[in-house]
Amino acid sequence: MKQCFGYLRVSTTKQGDGVSLEAQKEFILAYAARNDITIIRWFEEKETAAKQGRPVFNAMVRAIKRGQAAGFVAHKIDRSARNFTDWARIGDLSDAGYEIHFASETMDFRSRGGRLSADVQAVIATDYIRNLREEVKKGIAGRLKQGLYPFGAPCGYLNNGTGKVKTPDPARAHLIVQALELYATGTHSIRSLQAEMTRRGLTNRNGRPPSKPLIESILSNPFYCGIILIRRSGETYKGIHEPLISVSLFERVQAVKSGKAGKKITRHNHLYRGLFRCAGCGRSMIPELQKGHVYYRCQTRSCPTKTVREDAIEARIIKRLTGLRLSKAAIERLVAQVTRWVADYNGSEQDELNRQRQFTTIEQRLENLTDAFIDKHIDHDTYQNRRQSLLLEKRKLEEEAQKIADWRDAADQVRRFLELVKTLTTYYRSINPDEQRQFVESAFSNRTVRGKSVELVPSDWLMPVQNAAAVGCGRHSRPNSRSGSRLTLAEVEALVTAVYSDEVQAFWAKGERGNSGPIETSARQSVGPRPLVPKQLHYRAAL
Repeated sequence: MKQCFGYLRVSTTKQGDGVSLEAQKEFILAYAARNDITIIRWFEEKETAAKQGRPVFNAMVRAIKRGQAAGFVAHKIDRSARNFTDWARIGDLSDAGYEIHFASETMDFRSRGGRLSADVQAVIATDYIRNLREEVKKGIAGRLKQGLYPFGAPCGYLNNGTGKVKTPDPARAHLIVQALELYATGTHSIRSLQAEMTRRGLTNRNGRPPSKPLIESILSNPFYCGIILIRRSGETYKGIHEPLISVSLFERVQAVKSGKAGKKITRHNHLYRGLFRCAGCGRSMIPELQKGHVYYRCQTRSCPTKTVREDAIEARIIKRLTGLRLSKAAIERLVAQVTRWVADYNGSEQDELNRQRQFTTIEQRLENLTDAFIDKHIDHDTYQNRRQSLLLEKRKLEEEAQKIADWRDAADQVRRFLELVKTLTTYYRSINPDEQRQFVESAFSNRTVRGKSVELVPSDWLMPVQNAAAVGCGRHSRPNSRSGSRLTLAEVEALVTAVYSDEVQAFWAKGERGNSGPIETSARQSVGPRPLVPKQLHYRAAL
């Protein structure tokens, strides 16, 4: 009896878990019994035959050439090869006198007619793969044009089956947002962010700590702001999945990555490094550790500002945050004023027309860009780069339109925001040093030291709260308002705008996620559990 190898193959590991391999083995054993063949060894492979270089197939061919078997038996021709290179190797074995058998094919591979018939079937098997590849490409292109991502979900999203939208992963989505927000501050390198996110509990699909390539992928993937990017071709599409971050945050991350936003990490991790400047000369206050305390020094010898201790800076920050608290009565007066302002607001119709014109212009530019590419006036890289830029611009316009649409809930938003502001001091004390530094940078736009005095000017999103606090305490008289306890129309609009800013949304999402117990408790006792944030941020606020 002739001693041959048995070769079994399925295209995927999933297919290997079924009955296909066992069915092939039964066919081969029945064929071997009818033709006086003994199967002395089985070679089993779970890999497509469309690509050459299959390790198990190659190992079998080498073993046959070393004389360990007279040849091999496979179930069918397409189980052995679906590309011309591997089929040529099988032909070379036959030409060298080795036995080639296919259990379900009625042909004599050693005869001219049988060999010709086998070659034809091999060509058909190869063409089948080519056609299948084209159909798969068309299917993928169709999904992408629909705004669906037909590949594995990025970290932070879940797969929901073929043709279904990727949805945020409750276990990881908020950590992805944190990673992007931390990197946007410019205080982290890739490696330090990797270490920080590992400490916070971010894992990959296998439950292992995130690798450096995974962190780099997260930072450069526009999928998180609603844009699908196919890196191999450079093509971009507008996704219909729920974004985790805004376009502006994604752009800030890219600015930091490209080196346009300053250095990413410092040697000494002092809390307020790089945040404060000398009011006299404008130079940065440099932190130094001396006798167990951190001092911030002005390095200009002629400047009257010399040093201030870090704990003095912290005390001043807490005092400024505490001064932003409003009484319940003051909050209700402001909410009533905002309600009237929203009802009287009459500039939205023109704004809506302007946004529609901008939106139409972007759509027209996208069409013109496609025509220019088809007519070969621009190359592929220029086309894709400009297309991505226009899609991001379009997405940003949609975000702005959504914010305006959500102004109908402005009164509830303002009430809830002012209640949360009452807990700023508690929030600041509860977060870790990196988050404290990020918060100070976000909350105060002008941070200076004059002599021993620390001066803090609130940022745009907190300045309306300071104005409201000043009015509520009767510290200012406003000629443009009917009462000293009311904001001007411009200040009301600034307050409403501040509620929808990225800084407030980031603070809001952290409070809702429960990163700070006192904030979450205070907010829910005051205004209830329903998230009153713009629709594109509902997920972040509900975590």
